[in-house]
Amino acid sequence: MSPIRCKIESIEPLTNIVSSVILRTETPMSYKAGQYLRVIMGEKDFRPFSIANPPDGSDRIELHIGAGPGNDYAGQVLEKMKRDSEIYVDGGHGEAFLREDNIKPTILLAGGTGFSYTYAILLQRLKIANNQPVFLYWGTRTLTDMYAYEALVELEKQHTNFRFLPVVDVPEHDWIGKSGWVHKAIMADFVSLEPYQVYVAGRFEMAGVAREDFQTKGLLKQNLYGDAYQFI
Repeated sequence: MSPIRCKIESIEPLTNIVSSVILRTETPMSYKAGQYLRVIMGEKDFRPFSIANPPDGSDRIELHIGAGPGNDYAGQVLEKMKRDSEIYVDGGHGEAFLREDNIKPTILLAGGTGFSYTYAILLQRLKIANNQPVFLYWGTRTLTDMYAYEALVELEKQHTNFRFLPVVDVPEHDWIGKSGWVHKAIMADFVSLEPYQVYVAGRFEMAGVAREDFQTKGLLKQNLYGDAYQFI
């Protein structure tokens, strides 16, 4: 897969630790909703980031990069992007992309900046003329960390088959929504997961526990997708 040169169009803060990065590719990148690219930092240094926008034939690529204190892996990439006017990437990579040829009722589970993976899938899924339900569960530490909250509320109003379920670890005193572990919210809401396709992005620990728990709710192994499952 040949490297693709990209111009850094913009870097904008989404939260105090997450930035939206817009790239413009010099040549087209072929990818599917839910795949990722790799930022080429050196000869053997390739750092993966989910592509937050579904493919639309344009040269625009959006990334959501979380670079909190101590996260040099992502922080160094963001610093390079801020310093340089261009960067090289390759993609798309990953087998956890949206299965457009086999649409089923869908659950998207995002932990933190894993949201960018689910967001691309969600936007592509809502383009498809299919009324099967789509549920997005997004878990963050606080509601402030949920940087696309308002956009998702608007999407829910526009699409009758879409439901957005925010889950916070540290709720405000007046919070009346879901709190705690994001995958536990799914466990509580569904009697059986057997009819569903589930797409997961977040910390490996969460993905591993979710896989085990979801199987007890009837989820079929072939209907669970997530890049983490190539490693755990």
